[in-house]
Amino acid sequence: MDEKAASTKAFIGWERISATPKPRCAAPLQRSPSCPARGSSPRLRFNRSAPVGYTVQPDFVNAVAEIETRLGAQALLGELLATEARFGRVRTLPDAPRTLDLDLLLHGDRVIAEPGLIVPHPRMHERAFVLAPLAEIAPDIAIPGKGRAGALLAACTDQKVEKIG
Repeated sequence: MDEKAASTKAFIGWERISATPKPRCAAPLQRSPSCPARGSSPRLRFNRSAPVGYTVQPDFVNAVAEIETRLGAQALLGELLATEARFGRVRTLPDAPRTLDLDLLLHGDRVIAEPGLIVPHPRMHERAFVLAPLAEIAPDIAIPGKGRAGALLAACTDQKVEKIG
């Protein structure tokens, strides 16, 4: 059941190949016709990180955006996937090179396990490139069932994340 509801704070993970000029980086979040961040300036912080998983690819520019949305989690995920497609994303294999990756990390404090949608994002608590910007824009944020982002980040010291803006 994914009806429009009261406004909910959501966090979106954003990733592009590092060759993308930074001023264009927020464009996917602001150009989506019905994405709740359209026309607004979502809170986000950029960093550069090495790829995780499939490592034979360039570094990535990553960010986490905090938005307010009236969309339910399934509808918001649908908008994110449609935005990826408009920016040329083709899904081939897990962790493969991609032009754009948008992940629904958190949708309020909800825990969701439905076909095609798991919230909190199932690997966000293990990835410094998600935790570092998340802890910076929302210092007190807790990931349901996992703990506070800052504490989880301390366990990811083997992952290099470079702040770029």
